[in-house]
Amino acid sequence: MNSSAFAEETVKIAENLGIPIKTTLVKGDDLLKRGFGGIYHVGKAAEHPPIFLCFSHNPSGATKDIALVGKGIMFDTGGMQIKTKTGMPSMKCDMGGAAAVFAAFCTLVQSGFKQNLHCLLCIAENSVSPKANRPDDIITMLSGKSVEIANTDAEGRLVLADGVFYAMSVLKASTIIDVATLTGAQAYVSGRIHAAVLCNKEETERLVVKSGRKSGDLVHPLPYAPDLHFSDLKSQVADMKNSNLGSMEGPPSAIAGLFIASHIDFTEDVNWIHLDIAAPAFKNDRATAFGPPLICSVLSEHLDVPLLN
Repeated sequence: MNSSAFAEETVKIAENLGIPIKTTLVKGDDLLKRGFGGIYHVGKAAEHPPIFLCFSHNPSGATKDIALVGKGIMFDTGGMQIKTKTGMPSMKCDMGGAAAVFAAFCTLVQSGFKQNLHCLLCIAENSVSPKANRPDDIITMLSGKSVEIANTDAEGRLVLADGVFYAMSVLKASTIIDVATLTGAQAYVSGRIHAAVLCNKEETERLVVKSGRKSGDLVHPLPYAPDLHFSDLKSQVADMKNSNLGSMEGPPSAIAGLFIASHIDFTEDVNWIHLDIAAPAFKNDRATAFGPPLICSVLSEHLDVPLLN
């Protein structure tokens, strides 16, 4: 499935829910014009355009805004730093985060979710062509921060960074949950059954771990230590690198999450939850549906549905 087909399918499903949902879609060159440098530059080499797609459900009486942000890499070749012959098969699954947040969004709004709920899909295909990102390129993100491309295969964090910044700055979300099949290292950190979770607040981390046990979508915490680990992404020519693989002191999965977090303004009271579901999202080239039960459980306080509580 390509980026256009995925966007069309999700729009069709949202329209068929029979619930008022606002849709915002930005694609192709318009992404660059509007500042979505992460999504645009990841997907600019592909035949089908990169797309930012946001669904918003705003029920009467809502007092909070909650955003679900999903990585939707429709196929990941690795870009110019191309994956190996064994590493590239199954990369059609690299949109598992976007699929998870969209499924959770549909479930929640159909179940009478009481707060403003937004689903942000950051859709692109990481391809190889003369237009592709190159190592040493410098791009500007939606946040205005500059990023030195050190690894073209560290593309998921680029699209998600645009998504979380939009959630914070435009939607004014007080809770942001991003979900992604982000790092191969996740399988070594928390295994193939537990996803890895990174949060900016200890009480939020405890809530997510508890929700994982309730829902069956198990999670294990990553260390949140930006003062110790963000220096691993230090760049001499930009605000940060997108990766520094081979020269990092911190855990790669946590540092990937910290890259995303660096595009959120935590001077605002924001609850941030990062879920790396790279290993548990699929098994034997097929999806496991990991993610939606966990998200629904985390947000169940805003529901009156006993099953989801």
